[in-house]
Amino acid sequence: MDGSERVVGIDLGTTYSVLAYLDGEGRPVTVRSSEGDLTTPSVVLFDGDTVIVGKEAVKAISREAERIADCAKRDVGLRAYHKSIDGKQLPPEVIQAYVLKKLKDDASHSVGRFRNAVITVPAYFDEVRRKATQDAGYMADLNVLDIINEPVAAALACGIDGAYLSPKGESKNEQKILVYDLGGGTFDVTLMSIHGTKFTTLATDGDVRLGGLDWDERLARFVAEQFATANGFDPRQDPNLAGALWRECEDAKRTLSARQEAAIACDFRGQSLVVEVTRRQFAELTADLLERTEFTTREVLRAAELDWGSVDRVLLVGGSSRMPMVVEMLERLSGKHVDRAASPDEAVAFGAAIHAGLLLEKQSGRKPRFTIRNVNSHSLGIVGVEGGTGEKQTRVLIPRNTPLPVKVRRVFRTRDLGQESVLVPIVEGESSRPDACTQIGQCVVKDLPPNLPAGSPVEVTFAYAANGRLSVRVRVSDTSQEVTQEIVRQNGLPQEELDRWRSRISPSL
Repeated sequence: MDGSERVVGIDLGTTYSVLAYLDGEGRPVTVRSSEGDLTTPSVVLFDGDTVIVGKEAVKAISREAERIADCAKRDVGLRAYHKSIDGKQLPPEVIQAYVLKKLKDDASHSVGRFRNAVITVPAYFDEVRRKATQDAGYMADLNVLDIINEPVAAALACGIDGAYLSPKGESKNEQKILVYDLGGGTFDVTLMSIHGTKFTTLATDGDVRLGGLDWDERLARFVAEQFATANGFDPRQDPNLAGALWRECEDAKRTLSARQEAAIACDFRGQSLVVEVTRRQFAELTADLLERTEFTTREVLRAAELDWGSVDRVLLVGGSSRMPMVVEMLERLSGKHVDRAASPDEAVAFGAAIHAGLLLEKQSGRKPRFTIRNVNSHSLGIVGVEGGTGEKQTRVLIPRNTPLPVKVRRVFRTRDLGQESVLVPIVEGESSRPDACTQIGQCVVKDLPPNLPAGSPVEVTFAYAANGRLSVRVRVSDTSQEVTQEIVRQNGLPQEELDRWRSRISPSL
Protein backbone atom coordinates (compact mmCIF):
# COMPACT_ATOMS: atom_id res chain seq x y z
CA MET A 1 0.00 0.00 0.00
CA ASP A 2 1.52 3.36 -0.99
CA GLY A 3 1.15 6.68 0.78
CA SER A 4 -1.84 7.70 -1.32
CA GLU A 5 -3.84 4.66 -0.12
CA ARG A 6 -2.71 4.27 3.48
CA VAL A 7 -4.89 5.90 6.12
CA VAL A 8 -4.46 6.37 9.85
CA GLY A 9 -6.70 7.24 12.76
CA ILE A 10 -5.67 10.00 15.16
CA ASP A 11 -6.96 10.69 18.65
CA LEU A 12 -5.93 14.34 19.00
CA GLY A 13 -6.22 14.70 22.75
CA THR A 14 -6.01 17.61 25.17
CA THR A 15 -3.17 16.12 27.16
CA TYR A 16 -2.07 13.08 25.12
CA SER A 17 -2.50 12.06 21.49
CA VAL A 18 -2.40 8.65 19.80
CA LEU A 19 -2.06 7.46 16.18
CA ALA A 20 -3.18 4.02 14.95
CA TYR A 21 -3.40 2.21 11.62
CA LEU A 22 -4.83 -1.09 10.37
CA ASP A 23 -2.41 -3.98 9.87
CA GLY A 24 -2.63 -6.54 7.09
CA GLU A 25 -5.36 -8.42 8.98
CA GLY A 26 -7.44 -5.30 9.41
CA ARG A 27 -6.62 -4.99 13.13
CA PRO A 28 -5.84 -1.57 14.64
CA VAL A 29 -2.29 -1.09 15.87
CA THR A 30 -0.94 1.88 17.83
CA VAL A 31 2.19 3.47 16.40
CA ARG A 32 4.76 4.23 19.07
CA SER A 33 6.31 7.67 19.21
CA SER A 34 9.99 8.22 18.42
CA GLU A 35 10.51 8.04 22.19
CA GLY A 36 8.99 4.54 22.23
CA ASP A 37 5.69 5.46 23.92
CA LEU A 38 2.13 4.60 22.91
CA THR A 39 0.97 8.15 23.64
CA THR A 40 2.47 11.54 22.78
CA PRO A 41 1.98 14.45 25.18
CA SER A 42 0.07 17.25 23.42
CA VAL A 43 2.66 19.77 24.61
CA VAL A 44 4.62 22.12 22.35
CA LEU A 45 7.81 24.02 23.18
CA PHE A 46 8.65 27.02 21.00
CA ASP A 47 12.42 27.46 21.32
CA GLY A 48 13.19 30.25 18.88
CA ASP A 49 12.95 28.79 15.38
CA THR A 50 12.90 25.25 16.82
CA VAL A 51 9.60 23.63 17.77
CA ILE A 52 9.68 20.59 20.05
CA VAL A 53 6.59 18.44 20.65
CA GLY A 54 5.88 15.72 23.18
CA LYS A 55 7.95 14.27 25.97
CA GLU A 56 10.89 16.65 25.65
CA ALA A 57 8.53 19.62 25.70
CA VAL A 58 6.97 18.33 28.94
CA LYS A 59 10.41 18.30 30.57
CA ALA A 60 10.71 22.03 29.91
CA ILE A 61 7.47 22.96 31.70
CA SER A 62 9.27 23.63 34.97
CA ARG A 63 12.00 25.74 33.30
CA GLU A 64 10.53 27.50 30.26
CA ALA A 65 6.83 27.89 31.03
CA GLU A 66 6.53 31.06 28.94
CA ARG A 67 7.52 29.07 25.84
CA ILE A 68 5.21 26.12 26.47
CA ALA A 69 1.78 25.59 24.89
CA ASP A 70 -0.28 22.75 26.31
CA CYS A 71 -3.97 21.80 26.42
CA ALA A 72 -4.58 23.82 23.24
CA LYS A 73 -7.59 21.64 22.45
CA ARG A 74 -9.54 23.55 25.10
CA ASP A 75 -9.02 26.77 23.16
CA VAL A 76 -9.80 25.40 19.69
CA GLY A 77 -12.48 27.57 18.14
CA LEU A 78 -11.16 30.74 19.78
CA ARG A 79 -9.19 33.35 17.89
CA ALA A 80 -6.04 32.92 20.00
CA TYR A 81 -4.51 30.56 22.55
CA HIS A 82 -5.23 31.67 26.11
CA LYS A 83 -1.69 32.92 26.80
CA SER A 84 1.08 34.46 24.74
CA ILE A 85 3.95 32.17 23.80
CA ASP A 86 7.30 33.93 24.04
CA GLY A 87 5.42 37.20 23.61
CA LYS A 88 3.38 36.04 20.60
CA GLN A 89 -0.32 35.20 20.19
CA LEU A 90 -0.91 31.92 18.35
CA PRO A 91 -4.13 30.42 17.00
CA PRO A 92 -4.85 27.21 18.96
CA GLU A 93 -5.26 25.18 15.76
CA VAL A 94 -1.64 26.05 14.88
CA ILE A 95 -0.50 24.45 18.13
CA GLN A 96 -2.66 21.44 17.32
CA ALA A 97 -1.07 21.26 13.88
CA TYR A 98 2.41 20.94 15.41
CA VAL A 99 1.16 17.99 17.50
CA LEU A 100 -0.30 16.35 14.39
CA LYS A 101 2.96 16.92 12.50
CA LYS A 102 4.89 15.14 15.27
CA LEU A 103 2.49 12.18 15.14
CA LYS A 104 2.75 12.04 11.36
CA ASP A 105 6.54 12.22 11.29
CA ASP A 106 6.94 9.55 13.98
CA ALA A 107 4.48 7.20 12.28
CA SER A 108 6.11 7.64 8.87
CA HIS A 109 9.25 5.93 10.17
CA SER A 110 7.37 2.71 10.92
CA VAL A 111 4.42 2.57 8.49
CA GLY A 112 5.81 4.59 5.59
CA ARG A 113 4.62 7.83 4.05
CA PHE A 114 0.96 8.78 4.23
CA ARG A 115 -1.32 11.82 4.15
CA ASN A 116 -4.85 10.44 4.61
CA ALA A 117 -6.21 10.53 8.14
CA VAL A 118 -9.36 10.43 10.22
CA ILE A 119 -9.19 12.68 13.29
CA THR A 120 -11.43 12.33 16.32
CA VAL A 121 -13.13 15.14 18.22
CA PRO A 122 -15.31 15.23 21.35
CA ALA A 123 -18.95 14.54 20.49
CA TYR A 124 -19.80 17.87 22.09
CA PHE A 125 -17.50 19.87 19.79
CA ASP A 126 -19.48 22.47 17.86
CA GLU A 127 -19.08 23.16 14.15
CA VAL A 128 -16.51 25.90 14.72
CA ARG A 129 -14.21 23.55 16.64
CA ARG A 130 -14.66 20.79 14.05
CA LYS A 131 -13.63 23.15 11.25
CA ALA A 132 -10.61 24.30 13.27
CA THR A 133 -9.57 20.67 13.81
CA GLN A 134 -9.72 20.05 10.07
CA ASP A 135 -7.66 23.19 9.54
CA ALA A 136 -5.03 21.86 11.97
CA GLY A 137 -4.82 18.72 9.87
CA TYR A 138 -4.40 20.78 6.71
CA MET A 139 -1.54 22.78 8.23
CA ALA A 140 0.15 19.50 9.22
CA ASP A 141 -0.07 18.36 5.57
CA LEU A 142 -2.73 15.75 6.31
CA ASN A 143 -5.67 15.03 4.05
CA VAL A 144 -8.42 14.83 6.66
CA LEU A 145 -10.86 12.33 5.16
CA ASP A 146 -13.31 12.68 8.00
CA ILE A 147 -13.97 13.82 11.54
CA ILE A 148 -15.45 11.19 13.88
CA ASN A 149 -16.78 11.63 17.40
CA GLU A 150 -14.58 10.12 20.09
CA PRO A 151 -17.30 8.05 21.87
CA VAL A 152 -18.45 6.64 18.53
CA ALA A 153 -14.87 5.69 17.69
CA ALA A 154 -14.47 3.97 21.05
CA ALA A 155 -17.72 2.01 20.66
CA LEU A 156 -16.68 1.00 17.15
CA ALA A 157 -13.29 -0.23 18.37
CA CYS A 158 -14.80 -2.25 21.20
CA GLY A 159 -17.47 -3.69 18.92
CA ILE A 160 -14.92 -4.83 16.37
CA ASP A 161 -12.83 -6.32 19.14
CA GLY A 162 -15.63 -8.80 19.81
CA ALA A 163 -17.07 -7.20 22.93
CA TYR A 164 -20.51 -6.69 21.37
CA LEU A 165 -20.36 -8.27 17.93
CA SER A 166 -20.28 -11.79 16.54
CA PRO A 167 -17.21 -13.04 14.63
CA LYS A 168 -18.99 -11.92 11.45
CA GLY A 169 -19.15 -8.37 12.80
CA GLU A 170 -22.86 -8.25 13.60
CA SER A 171 -24.95 -7.71 16.70
CA LYS A 172 -27.80 -10.20 16.61
CA ASN A 173 -29.81 -8.27 19.18
CA GLU A 174 -29.94 -4.53 19.53
CA GLN A 175 -27.68 -3.29 22.30
CA LYS A 176 -27.67 0.14 23.83
CA ILE A 177 -24.23 1.29 24.93
CA LEU A 178 -23.59 4.32 27.13
CA VAL A 179 -20.09 5.67 26.47
CA TYR A 180 -18.68 7.76 29.33
CA ASP A 181 -15.61 9.55 27.95
CA LEU A 182 -13.58 11.54 30.49
CA GLY A 183 -10.36 12.67 28.87
CA GLY A 184 -7.64 15.06 29.92
CA GLY A 185 -9.53 18.20 29.03
CA THR A 186 -12.98 17.31 27.69
CA PHE A 187 -15.94 15.19 28.76
CA ASP A 188 -18.62 13.44 26.68
CA VAL A 189 -21.47 11.08 27.33
CA THR A 190 -22.99 9.36 24.31
CA LEU A 191 -25.79 6.81 24.17
CA MET A 192 -25.54 4.50 21.17
CA SER A 193 -27.55 1.69 19.65
CA ILE A 194 -25.71 -1.17 17.94
CA HIS A 195 -27.94 -3.40 15.86
CA GLY A 196 -26.67 -5.68 13.12
CA THR A 197 -23.94 -3.62 11.51
CA LYS A 198 -25.48 -0.23 12.33
CA PHE A 199 -23.96 2.06 14.93
CA THR A 200 -26.51 4.78 15.71
CA THR A 201 -26.05 7.65 18.15
CA LEU A 202 -29.25 8.29 20.11
CA ALA A 203 -28.18 11.28 22.23
CA THR A 204 -25.03 13.06 23.30
CA ASP A 205 -24.01 15.75 25.78
CA GLY A 206 -20.81 16.96 27.35
CA ASP A 207 -18.51 19.74 28.44
CA VAL A 208 -15.52 20.85 26.38
CA ARG A 209 -13.94 22.43 29.46
CA LEU A 210 -14.13 19.55 31.93
CA GLY A 211 -11.54 16.81 32.20
CA GLY A 212 -8.64 15.35 34.15
CA LEU A 213 -6.94 18.74 34.11
CA ASP A 214 -9.58 20.03 36.50
CA TRP A 215 -8.88 17.17 38.92
CA ASP A 216 -5.16 18.02 38.67
CA GLU A 217 -5.91 21.68 39.34
CA ARG A 218 -7.83 20.85 42.53
CA LEU A 219 -4.85 18.91 43.84
CA ALA A 220 -2.49 21.76 42.88
CA ARG A 221 -4.71 24.26 44.67
CA PHE A 222 -4.82 22.07 47.77
CA VAL A 223 -1.02 21.70 47.89
CA ALA A 224 -0.45 25.40 47.14
CA GLU A 225 -2.77 26.42 49.98
CA GLN A 226 -0.96 24.08 52.37
CA PHE A 227 2.38 25.55 51.28
CA ALA A 228 1.09 29.12 51.62
CA THR A 229 -0.20 28.42 55.13
CA ALA A 230 3.20 27.00 56.17
CA ASN A 231 5.44 29.53 54.40
CA GLY A 232 3.39 32.65 53.68
CA PHE A 233 3.47 32.68 49.87
CA ASP A 234 1.79 30.83 47.00
CA PRO A 235 4.13 28.72 44.82
CA ARG A 236 1.80 29.16 41.83
CA GLN A 237 3.06 32.76 41.54
CA ASP A 238 6.03 31.36 39.63
CA PRO A 239 4.92 29.99 36.21
CA ASN A 240 7.77 27.49 36.12
CA LEU A 241 6.97 26.14 39.57
CA ALA A 242 3.28 26.04 38.70
CA GLY A 243 4.19 23.76 35.79
CA ALA A 244 6.31 21.53 38.02
CA LEU A 245 3.52 21.36 40.61
CA TRP A 246 1.03 20.38 37.91
CA ARG A 247 3.26 17.47 36.86
CA GLU A 248 3.55 16.32 40.50
CA CYS A 249 -0.23 16.49 40.91
CA GLU A 250 -0.87 14.62 37.67
CA ASP A 251 1.40 11.82 38.89
CA ALA A 252 -0.32 11.83 42.29
CA LYS A 253 -3.72 11.51 40.61
CA ARG A 254 -2.53 8.37 38.86
CA THR A 255 -1.04 7.03 42.10
CA LEU A 256 -4.38 7.52 43.86
CA SER A 257 -6.04 5.31 41.27
CA ALA A 258 -3.79 2.46 42.40
CA ARG A 259 -3.13 3.30 46.06
CA GLN A 260 -4.97 4.87 48.97
CA GLU A 261 -2.37 7.62 49.54
CA ALA A 262 0.03 9.78 47.54
CA ALA A 263 2.75 12.27 48.47
CA ILE A 264 3.19 15.55 46.59
CA ALA A 265 6.44 17.49 47.00
CA CYS A 266 6.62 21.27 46.60
CA ASP A 267 9.87 23.29 46.72
CA PHE A 268 9.86 27.09 46.36
CA ARG A 269 12.22 29.88 47.44
CA GLY A 270 14.28 27.49 49.53
CA GLN A 271 11.25 26.12 51.36
CA SER A 272 10.09 22.52 51.01
CA LEU A 273 6.86 20.77 51.87
CA VAL A 274 5.56 17.26 51.28
CA VAL A 275 1.75 17.03 51.31
CA GLU A 276 0.09 13.67 51.92
CA VAL A 277 -3.25 13.18 50.16
CA THR A 278 -5.60 10.24 50.61
CA ARG A 279 -7.97 8.87 47.99
CA ARG A 280 -10.89 9.95 50.16
CA GLN A 281 -9.55 13.51 50.43
CA PHE A 282 -9.10 13.63 46.67
CA ALA A 283 -12.69 12.51 46.14
CA GLU A 284 -13.92 15.21 48.54
CA LEU A 285 -11.85 17.90 46.83
CA THR A 286 -13.31 17.04 43.44
CA ALA A 287 -16.84 15.93 44.37
CA ASP A 288 -18.50 18.76 42.44
CA LEU A 289 -16.58 17.87 39.27
CA LEU A 290 -17.78 14.29 39.45
CA GLU A 291 -21.32 15.51 40.13
CA ARG A 292 -21.20 17.54 36.91
CA THR A 293 -20.45 14.37 34.94
CA GLU A 294 -23.25 12.54 36.77
CA PHE A 295 -25.74 15.27 35.90
CA THR A 296 -24.70 15.17 32.24
CA THR A 297 -25.04 11.38 32.17
CA ARG A 298 -28.59 11.64 33.52
CA GLU A 299 -29.42 14.31 30.92
CA VAL A 300 -28.34 12.06 28.06
CA LEU A 301 -30.69 9.32 29.22
CA ARG A 302 -33.48 11.87 29.58
CA ALA A 303 -32.86 13.23 26.07
CA ALA A 304 -33.05 9.69 24.66
CA GLU A 305 -36.19 9.03 26.74
CA LEU A 306 -34.62 5.91 28.25
CA ASP A 307 -33.86 4.61 31.72
CA TRP A 308 -30.98 2.52 33.03
CA GLY A 309 -32.98 -0.65 32.51
CA SER A 310 -32.73 -0.02 28.75
CA VAL A 311 -28.92 0.31 28.81
CA ASP A 312 -27.04 -2.93 28.14
CA ARG A 313 -23.46 -1.74 28.71
CA VAL A 314 -21.60 1.20 30.23
CA LEU A 315 -18.28 1.73 28.48
CA LEU A 316 -15.46 3.78 30.03
CA VAL A 317 -13.18 5.76 27.72
CA GLY A 318 -10.49 8.38 28.35
CA GLY A 319 -7.50 8.22 30.66
CA SER A 320 -9.24 10.05 33.49
CA SER A 321 -12.01 7.43 33.61
CA ARG A 322 -9.50 5.20 35.42
CA MET A 323 -10.18 7.07 38.68
CA PRO A 324 -11.97 4.78 41.14
CA MET A 325 -14.46 7.54 41.99
CA VAL A 326 -15.71 7.42 38.38
CA VAL A 327 -16.27 3.67 38.43
CA GLU A 328 -18.01 3.83 41.81
CA MET A 329 -20.32 6.65 40.71
CA LEU A 330 -21.35 4.95 37.47
CA GLU A 331 -21.96 1.58 39.09
CA ARG A 332 -24.07 3.24 41.80
CA LEU A 333 -25.96 5.26 39.19
CA SER A 334 -26.55 2.47 36.69
CA GLY A 335 -26.70 -0.60 38.89
CA LYS A 336 -24.37 -2.29 36.38
CA HIS A 337 -20.72 -3.30 36.24
CA VAL A 338 -18.91 -0.88 33.96
CA ASP A 339 -17.04 -2.16 30.91
CA ARG A 340 -13.32 -1.48 31.15
CA ALA A 341 -12.26 -4.02 28.52
CA ALA A 342 -11.00 -1.32 26.16
CA SER A 343 -7.71 0.49 26.61
CA PRO A 344 -8.78 4.00 27.70
CA ASP A 345 -5.74 5.48 25.95
CA GLU A 346 -5.96 3.58 22.65
CA ALA A 347 -9.65 2.82 22.03
CA VAL A 348 -10.46 6.14 20.38
CA ALA A 349 -7.51 6.00 17.96
CA PHE A 350 -8.37 2.37 17.19
CA GLY A 351 -11.92 3.38 16.27
CA ALA A 352 -10.63 6.19 14.08
CA ALA A 353 -8.37 3.76 12.22
CA ILE A 354 -11.27 1.34 11.73
CA HIS A 355 -13.44 4.17 10.40
CA ALA A 356 -10.61 5.15 8.05
CA GLY A 357 -10.57 1.58 6.75
CA LEU A 358 -14.32 1.73 6.15
CA LEU A 359 -13.84 4.89 4.12
CA LEU A 360 -11.26 3.12 1.97
CA GLU A 361 -13.68 0.25 1.39
CA LYS A 362 -16.34 2.71 0.30
CA GLN A 363 -13.98 4.58 -2.02
CA SER A 364 -12.92 1.33 -3.67
CA GLY A 365 -16.55 0.46 -4.40
CA ARG A 366 -16.88 -2.21 -1.73
CA LYS A 367 -19.78 -2.22 0.68
CA PRO A 368 -18.59 -1.00 4.12
CA ARG A 369 -18.86 -3.55 6.90
CA PHE A 370 -20.55 -1.04 9.19
CA THR A 371 -22.65 2.09 9.01
CA ILE A 372 -22.40 4.93 11.50
CA ARG A 373 -25.04 7.56 12.17
CA ASN A 374 -24.42 10.50 14.49
CA VAL A 375 -26.53 13.28 15.92
CA ASN A 376 -25.74 16.97 16.18
CA SER A 377 -24.57 17.96 19.64
CA HIS A 378 -25.84 21.55 19.48
CA SER A 379 -28.95 23.15 18.01
CA LEU A 380 -28.31 25.10 14.82
CA GLY A 381 -30.03 28.43 14.52
CA ILE A 382 -30.07 31.77 12.77
CA VAL A 383 -30.34 35.20 14.34
CA GLY A 384 -33.61 36.95 13.60
CA VAL A 385 -35.31 40.11 14.86
CA GLU A 386 -38.50 39.88 16.89
CA GLY A 387 -41.12 41.96 15.11
CA GLY A 388 -42.78 43.41 18.21
CA THR A 389 -39.70 44.25 20.29
CA GLY A 390 -36.96 44.60 17.70
CA GLU A 391 -34.74 42.35 19.85
CA LYS A 392 -32.47 39.76 18.30
CA GLN A 393 -33.48 36.15 18.94
CA THR A 394 -32.20 32.73 17.98
CA ARG A 395 -34.49 30.81 15.66
CA VAL A 396 -33.65 27.10 15.85
CA LEU A 397 -33.48 25.33 12.50
CA ILE A 398 -32.09 21.95 13.57
CA PRO A 399 -32.61 20.93 17.22
CA ARG A 400 -29.81 19.13 19.05
CA ASN A 401 -29.71 15.32 18.88
CA THR A 402 -31.17 15.35 15.36
CA PRO A 403 -29.89 12.35 13.34
CA LEU A 404 -27.27 13.31 10.74
CA PRO A 405 -26.97 13.96 7.88
CA VAL A 406 -29.87 16.42 7.71
CA LYS A 407 -30.97 19.36 5.61
CA VAL A 408 -33.38 22.19 6.33
CA ARG A 409 -34.59 24.95 4.04
CA ARG A 410 -35.64 28.44 5.01
CA VAL A 411 -36.89 31.26 2.83
CA PHE A 412 -35.64 34.78 3.51
CA ARG A 413 -37.04 37.85 1.80
CA THR A 414 -35.27 40.93 0.61
CA ARG A 415 -36.30 44.13 2.38
CA ASP A 416 -35.47 46.71 -0.29
CA LEU A 417 -35.98 47.18 -4.01
CA GLY A 418 -32.85 46.15 -5.90
CA GLN A 419 -31.22 44.68 -2.79
CA GLU A 420 -27.84 43.22 -3.76
CA SER A 421 -27.10 40.89 -0.82
CA VAL A 422 -28.58 39.00 2.14
CA LEU A 423 -26.73 38.42 5.41
CA VAL A 424 -27.71 35.48 7.65
CA PRO A 425 -25.96 35.21 11.07
CA ILE A 426 -25.57 31.52 12.10
CA VAL A 427 -25.23 30.26 15.68
CA GLU A 428 -25.12 26.99 17.61
CA GLY A 429 -26.54 26.63 21.08
CA GLU A 430 -29.65 26.14 23.17
CA SER A 431 -30.34 29.72 24.28
CA SER A 432 -32.89 32.04 22.71
CA ARG A 433 -30.32 34.82 23.15
CA PRO A 434 -27.76 34.92 20.32
CA ASP A 435 -25.02 36.28 22.59
CA ALA A 436 -25.32 33.13 24.75
CA CYS A 437 -24.74 30.86 21.74
CA THR A 438 -21.60 30.03 19.76
CA GLN A 439 -21.27 32.38 16.82
CA ILE A 440 -20.42 30.17 13.84
CA GLY A 441 -20.24 33.06 11.40
CA GLN A 442 -22.28 34.71 8.70
CA CYS A 443 -23.70 33.43 5.46
CA VAL A 444 -23.41 36.33 3.04
CA VAL A 445 -25.37 35.96 -0.20
CA LYS A 446 -23.90 38.43 -2.66
CA ASP A 447 -24.61 39.47 -6.23
CA LEU A 448 -28.37 38.97 -6.20
CA PRO A 449 -30.03 39.50 -9.60
CA PRO A 450 -30.49 43.20 -10.39
CA ASN A 451 -33.77 45.01 -9.79
CA LEU A 452 -35.23 42.36 -7.49
CA PRO A 453 -38.51 43.61 -6.02
CA ALA A 454 -38.65 44.13 -2.26
CA GLY A 455 -39.85 40.94 -0.57
CA SER A 456 -38.28 38.65 -3.17
CA PRO A 457 -37.72 35.12 -1.74
CA VAL A 458 -34.18 33.78 -1.27
CA GLU A 459 -34.11 30.06 -0.33
CA VAL A 460 -31.23 28.99 1.94
CA THR A 461 -30.52 25.29 2.61
CA PHE A 462 -28.47 24.39 5.68
CA ALA A 463 -26.94 20.91 5.57
CA TYR A 464 -25.21 19.12 8.43
CA ALA A 465 -22.92 16.35 7.19
CA ALA A 466 -22.55 13.08 9.11
CA ASN A 467 -19.40 14.45 10.77
CA GLY A 468 -21.12 17.59 12.04
CA ARG A 469 -19.68 19.98 9.46
CA LEU A 470 -22.03 22.59 8.03
CA SER A 471 -22.54 23.72 4.45
CA VAL A 472 -24.94 26.27 3.01
CA ARG A 473 -26.61 26.38 -0.41
CA VAL A 474 -28.52 29.40 -1.67
CA ARG A 475 -31.10 29.63 -4.44
CA VAL A 476 -32.75 32.82 -5.60
CA SER A 477 -36.38 32.03 -6.35
CA ASP A 478 -37.70 32.63 -9.87
CA THR A 479 -34.14 32.50 -11.23
CA SER A 480 -31.71 29.74 -12.10
CA GLN A 481 -29.07 31.17 -9.78
CA GLU A 482 -27.83 28.65 -7.17
CA VAL A 483 -24.55 28.77 -5.28
CA THR A 484 -22.83 26.85 -2.49
CA GLN A 485 -22.16 29.63 -0.04
CA GLU A 486 -18.99 29.68 2.03
CA ILE A 487 -19.62 30.63 5.64
CA VAL A 488 -17.60 33.64 6.79
CA ARG A 489 -16.39 32.42 10.20
CA GLN A 490 -15.57 34.94 12.89
CA ASN A 491 -12.63 33.09 14.46
CA GLY A 492 -11.46 30.86 11.62
CA LEU A 493 -8.17 31.43 9.83
CA PRO A 494 -8.50 32.66 6.22
CA GLN A 495 -7.10 30.38 3.54
CA GLU A 496 -4.03 32.52 2.89
CA GLU A 497 -3.08 32.32 6.57
CA LEU A 498 -3.67 28.57 6.63
CA ASP A 499 -1.33 28.24 3.65
CA ARG A 500 1.30 30.43 5.32
CA TRP A 501 1.27 28.34 8.48
CA ARG A 502 1.24 25.14 6.45
CA SER A 503 4.44 26.12 4.68
CA ARG A 504 6.03 26.87 8.05
CA ILE A 505 4.85 23.74 9.87
CA SER A 506 5.38 21.40 6.90
CA PRO A 507 8.32 23.07 5.08
CA SER A 508 9.05 20.04 2.90
CA LEU A 509 5.95 20.73 0.76
